[in-house]
Amino acid sequence: MSDLTTRNKINQPPELGVWAPFAHNVELSIDRKSLTMSPDSNGWWKTENIPAHGQDYSFMLDGKGPFPDPRSAWQPQGVNGPSRRLDHQRFKWSDKRWQPGPISSSLIYELHIGTFTHEGTFKAAASRLDHLLELGVTHVELMPVAEFSGEYGWGYDGASLFAPHHAYGHPEELKELIDTCHQRGLAVLLDVVYNHLGPVGNYLPRFGPYFTGHYNTPWGDAVNFDGPHSHEVRRYFIDNALMWLRDYHFDGLRIDAVHAIFDTSAIHFLEQLSTEVKELESQLGRHLILIAESDLNDPRIIRSRETGGYGLDAQWNEDFHHALHALLTGEKQGYYADFGSIDHLSRVVSRNFSCDGCYSVFRKKIHGRPAADLSGHKFIGCLQNHDQVGNRAAGERTSHLLTTDQLKIGAALVFTSPFIPMLFQGEEWGASTPFLYFTSHNDPELAEAVRQGRRREFSSFDWPQEDIPDPQDPDTFKASKLNWDERNLDPHRQILDWYKKIIGLRRLLPDLSNGRSHEVKVEFDEEQSLLIVIRGTVIMAYNLASREQTLLLPEISRKGKILLASHEKLFLEGRKIQMPAHSVAFLI
Repeated sequence: MSDLTTRNKINQPPELGVWAPFAHNVELSIDRKSLTMSPDSNGWWKTENIPAHGQDYSFMLDGKGPFPDPRSAWQPQGVNGPSRRLDHQRFKWSDKRWQPGPISSSLIYELHIGTFTHEGTFKAAASRLDHLLELGVTHVELMPVAEFSGEYGWGYDGASLFAPHHAYGHPEELKELIDTCHQRGLAVLLDVVYNHLGPVGNYLPRFGPYFTGHYNTPWGDAVNFDGPHSHEVRRYFIDNALMWLRDYHFDGLRIDAVHAIFDTSAIHFLEQLSTEVKELESQLGRHLILIAESDLNDPRIIRSRETGGYGLDAQWNEDFHHALHALLTGEKQGYYADFGSIDHLSRVVSRNFSCDGCYSVFRKKIHGRPAADLSGHKFIGCLQNHDQVGNRAAGERTSHLLTTDQLKIGAALVFTSPFIPMLFQGEEWGASTPFLYFTSHNDPELAEAVRQGRRREFSSFDWPQEDIPDPQDPDTFKASKLNWDERNLDPHRQILDWYKKIIGLRRLLPDLSNGRSHEVKVEFDEEQSLLIVIRGTVIMAYNLASREQTLLLPEISRKGKILLASHEKLFLEGRKIQMPAHSVAFLI
């Protein structure tokens, strides 16, 4: 419901409003009773007839409709159904004294509500919090939960951005999940999409100029962040962000694909967003964070507003993932063409970006900007995430592409990097289940368009068309659900034990958790696939080759003690360390 109380002066009665600047007549329909709304000079239509909690309503525009409220907080019948009034004040929170830990000390765990558990609901997700706490997770990051078309999907085609997806549970069950997380000491982040809306249920163009043809995204027209009437469009998305943080008590937001947010305004949308989130932070007395997904390699996104940046707290480090993935798997297709050597990985861990003003083979142009002066805590590093798994033809995880020994190396490089580590659900035990791309659109033409688009998406990767599961097949969704029972079976049990040890070591040794990228020292032999990473008093020795090798440790004062090794046959004598194939050792 678009409650305009905050827009009005104190002591004025609350109003329900909708922005429709080009409409000549707007009616509010409550239980099939039509009520005429009054216009103001700013394109808003208002009424004091506010639906009761749990009461359905919709709008008629110039005799057309009914349409759901663009700011609907509850869509129990899906994106095309009527809106239902949700009174946010009804829920009783128990997290009054909650304060999340700093992002610099965090371990983020990305999960998809629909596949994280068999039930695929907010309630069921709460039953697995013990596992996350035992692992050492501090921040849970939910993939988008805003109302989208169908019963299941990734959530990046949301259409009712203010309403939690109906198939995941009642909106208050989302609040219960977050409240429970806070009681258990877990912060909760939400993935939000502000660069486009889904193709089904997107009624925003009916109400006003929310989109522009001046720019194009892979999903169609871009959001109108800088054209005529864009001030109200910007307000819509910023109010959405503030709603999740204020009314649902999320501790931060991850903003999807900010490179597809086009804005030439003097104050960029992201800068305005970060400013208003900081203002909300001061009101709530609770730390809030903003994380960007960006492939621009532009540090201005995370530089402070005082130094000309947008002021976001951190961003996903695509270069780190790509360098790590290409090195371990040997894949060079698509955007992996810019990576694959130890040198690429070395550049990232010591300079934050690999491509920071150099020529990109994949893009065929100069790409990126230097960011070596920034703390590694401004970047999120991972071995896999929903994109890098789900955007493969068969949804293969690294556990499908690498051996157990290689997985241990990948985990070690993530958790000893200067970046904030992030896991994708099931990664910690080498889950055997894939994470596929799945949708449940009811429109046959749209379903076929999704299938064809999925095939075109993989043209640059040369993956066989027959390996691409049908996104619309219910079995594609079911196959992506985690199998929690396999955690107790080898090699999954062995992988989980390694992750716990690596995470514990990062917590124990300050040299492994600081963000001083510029102090990371790297020595390597590209031809022999040998790598040494030095962080303060800790040495990480890697044999990336598929054969046993002897590695000579650097001439620096050490106790000559192995803290942790991935292989029991690893042997140290003086400065020489005998390393089995695909192994890693931590020494001081």
